[in-house]
Amino acid sequence: MDEHGPLCVGIDPHASLLEAWGLPDTAAGVRDFGLRVVEALGGKVAAVKPQAAFFERHGSRGLAALEDVLAASAAAGTLTIVDAKRGDIGSTMGAYADAYLRDGSPLAGDALTVSPYLGFGSLAPAVELAAATGRGLFVLCLTSNKEGAEVQHARSLPDAGGHLGASVASVMAAHAAVLNAGAEPMGSVGLVVGATVGDAARATGTDLVAVNGPLLAPGVGAQGAGARELSTAFGDARRTVLASSSRGVLAAGPDAESLVRAARAAATEATAALRS
Repeated sequence: MDEHGPLCVGIDPHASLLEAWGLPDTAAGVRDFGLRVVEALGGKVAAVKPQAAFFERHGSRGLAALEDVLAASAAAGTLTIVDAKRGDIGSTMGAYADAYLRDGSPLAGDALTVSPYLGFGSLAPAVELAAATGRGLFVLCLTSNKEGAEVQHARSLPDAGGHLGASVASVMAAHAAVLNAGAEPMGSVGLVVGATVGDAARATGTDLVAVNGPLLAPGVGAQGAGARELSTAFGDARRTVLASSSRGVLAAGPDAESLVRAARAAATEATAALRS
């Protein structure tokens, strides 16, 4: 982030983007799409974030394409966040962790998005393996979809005095803060917090500064959030925000130079908004 700007570029081979790039909606098409993004932006952005679903929809060949994109990113020296949002319990969560966080796994990136809504403790296999292998996690916390508030803003039942407990979002942030305590410059357990969630952190009592980890933020810049919105959403935690942009950059493709210009513009815009 210090070297390239606080920008993560999503690799989301939507059918419409494949068509715009002149590529077929096939496993070969998503592979070509992902590799072109990496070839153009590898070594030029803080991270790339392949969305696993768009590869998985093409079956085993799609997963092989994801493996190739991750390998190419590693060869280019660019960090990868596998956006798979995995979350389960016990041995099943352990198997997900093994697939996406184990050294030697072809599906392992540098970080993985995970869902904590079976309880933060259910993520223990992923937390432990990520720590053991030097990888990171981004835990869903305050997402920008309107349905997210149903769970994320919910509070525990009233106590004997009638006082509501902590919100779900604040509990997830507090768990991350414990895992990141004392880490410099920040810990490896981050949160996903939408840049357009407004004052949701304040309203839910979610202390983003105390998290001391990276905050992956979809929605910065062209997607709707400028300096004012970021100040409201993140406050003093803005220094740890990694802005995520997908279509805003990818729409400039398939020309490599156009992708680079779009990514640089997005990084500059994000830096200005987050540092203001």
